[in-house]
Amino acid sequence: MRKSVLNKKETAPACRICSHGILSADGESVLCVKTGIRQLDSSCRSFKYDPLKRVPMRKRGMGEFTKEDFEL
Repeated sequence: MRKSVLNKKETAPACRICSHGILSADGESVLCVKTGIRQLDSSCRSFKYDPLKRVPMRKRGMGEFTKEDFEL
């Protein structure tokens, strides 16, 4: 069984990752070709996933270490 590339939060239908929607200039809404102005997290029946609109998760930092952490 293959692992999913997406995390579960992004797999839910949302207008921000739909191929029919375009992010508005203010970044708080989506301009949809099919249904008009929508919220970022809303969805409709014409949802079509666009993998290029997905924002990947950020990598976790290494943290801060001191010289004492590496001494035996």
